[in-house]
Amino acid sequence: MQDLIKQEQFELEVLDRLQSGRFLDRLVFGGGTMLRLCFGLDRYSVDLDFWLLNKNREKDFDHTAWFSGLQQFLARFYEIRDAADKFHTLVIELKSPDYPRSLKLEMRKGVKMTKTERAIAYSRHSSVQVYVRTMPLPEMMTSKIGAFLQRKEIRDAYDLEFLVKKGVQADISPEKADQVLTAIAALTRQDYNVKLCSLLEADQRPYYRQNNFRILKAYLEK
Repeated sequence: MQDLIKQEQFELEVLDRLQSGRFLDRLVFGGGTMLRLCFGLDRYSVDLDFWLLNKNREKDFDHTAWFSGLQQFLARFYEIRDAADKFHTLVIELKSPDYPRSLKLEMRKGVKMTKTERAIAYSRHSSVQVYVRTMPLPEMMTSKIGAFLQRKEIRDAYDLEFLVKKGVQADISPEKADQVLTAIAALTRQDYNVKLCSLLEADQRPYYRQNNFRILKAYLEK
């Protein structure tokens, strides 16, 4: 658990550096780490997910030059373990001697986003606070549904139940709801006992071992 706490401190440190370098101006923060640092998701998350914006629908934004500048900037503070300009995403992996784990940043390209929100990213384990642009929670829920159906990772189901408990509503068809229920039913004991519990504080683990995703399933079965 101490490694996860240190990772959270690493995440906030990198967010703070991205803000100081003005790179957050083009990034919308999303994923599980955004839910934890900005909205109190009660599980740890180990990487940073973003959506890369073109400002004001500009047509001449050179993401290659921007990504090169990002690498040069971060290399002043960290070892760049990996950097790749993939078809849909930009990926960079950082390592610091101050933290036990490396940190992956993934930035999705070519995403049309008409609405964003603002929030403060913070943690009880760090004194750093960063003002970030975030994906609205209904859109985040839709994204999480797609992620869970694609990769069947239990952490995505956990995040969905968190959003349901916060009262977030998503436009989900009965067919897609059935697909999510089927995917939940296919989760194994190892998914609960190892994959999920490794991201939770000790006092949270018994509930999910016993109840699985009772609240999420009730929401989907309506």
